[in-house]
Amino acid sequence: MKTVIVNGSPRKGNTLTAINAYVEGAGKAQEIEVINADRLNISGCKGCGVCQCTNGCVAKDDTNTTIDKIVAADMVIFATPVYWWGMTAQLKLVIDKCYCRGVLLKGKKIGVLVVGGAATDNVEYTLIKKQFECIAAYLNWDIRFYKDYCATGRDELAGNSAAIEELKELGASME
Repeated sequence: MKTVIVNGSPRKGNTLTAINAYVEGAGKAQEIEVINADRLNISGCKGCGVCQCTNGCVAKDDTNTTIDKIVAADMVIFATPVYWWGMTAQLKLVIDKCYCRGVLLKGKKIGVLVVGGAATDNVEYTLIKKQFECIAAYLNWDIRFYKDYCATGRDELAGNSAAIEELKELGASME
């Protein structure tokens, strides 16, 4: 299975720790590529409509190569820390630009990893989950998992052995 993980974090902290644990659990059973959204040169969607949801973006940036990788994947995992009660702008920008190939993204298997500083019963996790549920309903995505974790310190998730084990098992269970 070909999996693309879109890392919405600009830092090397808890979100990357979650991604790495998932990848370790997946082992060689999945062909995994991690896309670091903060390293991409992607302009915001201008809503010009030239793409027609299939033709690709007219912008001369990293949009088309990035979205083509997402289209080619069997599964897409979106990973983000919580910034102001939502996903990071870096991740949202990649998701917005998925519009240029939206028709080709229908029916994808997806997963969502969220790490925030608040307890996981906080509304910020609900807001992010609802946003992904709305996108999934629109694109007929099969949400395989939504996992959220609380980690206030930069490396706190790495010390949470239960969470790390859960992420490894999750990686191993995806097919």
